Amino acid sequence: MIDLFRRTQNPWGQDVLIGVSWDLVWVAIIGAVVFFVAHALWYRARGFAGEHEEAGALPPGVPEHIQRHSLAARLFHWIMSVAMLTLLFSAFVPILGLEFQGWVTIHWIAGIALIVAVLYHIVHAIGWQDFWSMMSFGPAFFKEGIQTLKHVLVPGSPEPERAGKYPFDHKMYHHIIVLVGFAAMITGVMMMIRIDQPFFTRDPYYLSDAAVGIVFAIHGLAGVSLILLIATHIYFALRPEKRWITWSMVRGWIDREHYAEHFDPSKWVVTGQRESAPAGGALAGSAVSAPVEDE
Repeated sequence: MIDLFRRTQNPWGQDVLIGVSWDLVWVAIIGAVVFFVAHALWYRARGFAGEHEEAGALPPGVPEHIQRHSLAARLFHWIMSVAMLTLLFSAFVPILGLEFQGWVTIHWIAGIALIVAVLYHIVHAIGWQDFWSMMSFGPAFFKEGIQTLKHVLVPGSPEPERAGKYPFDHKMYHHIIVLVGFAAMITGVMMMIRIDQPFFTRDPYYLSDAAVGIVFAIHGLAGVSLILLIATHIYFALRPEKRWITWSMVRGWIDREHYAEHFDPSKWVVTGQRESAPAGGALAGSAVSAPVEDE
């Protein structure tokens, strides 16, 4: 039987929570491997391997290379990636038995780097990117979600309608990792106050034992969840049918053929100009324009 949490007795003999069970680390690792194998078998069994969607009609003037990610967005992604992997490595490798000197310091430094990167991304996304095309939750979002789930679960069901710049699965992954990531970052800062670091005066007693246990448990659950989320992200990034998306995070652009195959030009409008909100305000819809190339 796998325990979910670790408990101990404090000096007053009270039973207190001290964090999640480290068995969950192995559950996450094994779960990720099982998902990879199951997805690969499902993908082949459904006959998706080697298939290509029929390209849709494109309006005139669509360039050969269509910018999907600006240089600033790509830098954020790769800085965040390094910070996330460093956090997972420094958090869980010592728990699995490979201890190394200074892992706590490495962990909180990577955490600060992640927080700074995320704060930058929030400002950049709201001020310069098509923020509402990712964050909109209108009827079209739920319609696309139902179509996507039906296509995944029901053999023979039709393909979902072509999406805008961010398909339903991208949005859902983004929303989940935002929730899990903020849980990890907020509790991480609360934990930092208990150790020596240059940002706060160390105070290991500013929370009660019960509160500390809850903070550690939330942080641990978020960390274990990130093992699954990041492993899944890497898995899909390396799959042959998804590598064109991965390359867009390196080069910044996708080609016209993949744009025609996967996106609805009325939802992701390519104008050759800067990305802008749709007419009628940011909440009016999910159509966005895209610049031709990075600046």
